[in-house]
Amino acid sequence: MLILTLIKESFLFAINALKVNRLRTLLTLLGITIGIFAIISVFTVLDSLESTIKNSLSSLGDDIIYVQKWPWAPPPGEEYKWWEYLNRPVPSQKEYEQIKKRSDRAGIVNFAASTLRNVKYKSNTRENTIIWANSHEFERIRAFELQDGRYFTPFESVAGKNICLIGYQVALDLFQGMNPIGKEIKIQGRKIMVVGLIKKEGKDILNSGGSLDEMIILPIVYAKSLMDIKSENTNPMIMVKAKPNVTVSELKDELRSILRSVRTINPKQKDNFALNQSSILNSALNSIFAVINVAGWLIGGFSILVGGFGIANIMFVSVKERTNLIGIQKALGAKRKFILFQFLFEAVMLSLIGGIIGLILIFIGSIIASNKIDLEITLTLGNIILGLLLSIFIGIIAGFFPSNKAAKLNPVEAINTTF
Repeated sequence: MLILTLIKESFLFAINALKVNRLRTLLTLLGITIGIFAIISVFTVLDSLESTIKNSLSSLGDDIIYVQKWPWAPPPGEEYKWWEYLNRPVPSQKEYEQIKKRSDRAGIVNFAASTLRNVKYKSNTRENTIIWANSHEFERIRAFELQDGRYFTPFESVAGKNICLIGYQVALDLFQGMNPIGKEIKIQGRKIMVVGLIKKEGKDILNSGGSLDEMIILPIVYAKSLMDIKSENTNPMIMVKAKPNVTVSELKDELRSILRSVRTINPKQKDNFALNQSSILNSALNSIFAVINVAGWLIGGFSILVGGFGIANIMFVSVKERTNLIGIQKALGAKRKFILFQFLFEAVMLSLIGGIIGLILIFIGSIIASNKIDLEITLTLGNIILGLLLSIFIGIIAGFFPSNKAAKLNPVEAINTTF
């Protein structure tokens, strides 16, 4: 009960002190507001960026292995030896067929290649559109929804029919709101009928092939008339998804064995292919963001430090101005801890109010930024709590020494102090 009374009276004293010195309070709040705004805004942008990138990578599939010429990252502890990768052969349809035939652990195997082409519909032209050619298994290995139309039939895929699926943004640019199903687009002068419209997936910040919005999907057999799927320029790859209850590690070991056999690689020779998976990029991103977060703490930390010094300075001034009052309070029986709490509460309240204002500014800024750029910036609950805790911590640290000085004043000397 005593502690509650102490907290209540300290709180009321702090509120009164802040009201009496409005200008000083405002200037002190400004320092801590800028500090909290700086550090939490940095973390908010970083968290939003990290979340967006990882969402883009998640579409690559955690249980899918990509057989490619180039590795996404060097082996742990090694440098990226591009000169060794340069002369590697690209994955081929023969290897795709062999994996389908010989693998016991692969549930779905898809062959894919891509290129950029100009696409036309009547007078509308969309330049450098991604043309992604796939074998029939694409629909099973890459989850997506159709807004309208249908997927290719097995016969259409094998026969190489001139049909396609188009992404949401492609449809918007070419057909400008009209239903594209059943209409014909032109690629390199060839007519291709649209049979499916892919539902909007959102912006892919990495341009990693995660979003289908800006792509056209073709059957691989027909796509051979538009691109050279044996050329490195079309980035041919084999996408392999593990069967249920088969780990990615087990699948990778089997794929390595099959590919080395198909390519007749000597046991002493290194692999001349890459087995990529999304976890490789996630690990690299975690390392990068760990470094960036440290930099964020350093940048924001200096701003917080300046705000803390501002509070400490104002509190020392406040103690000096109220020395006579402190002497009177002590003479009337006020204990040291009451004086300590009184000034400490004032410092914490100053810091906390400044922090709350900083968080409000970040929240408003995040809404404005999200509407202006292709990145959803969100002030998370974790960052809100971090901002509040930082404010309280800075208030305690900055206010302790002035508060402790006030608590130790001799009542007789304090009463008789003149300025």
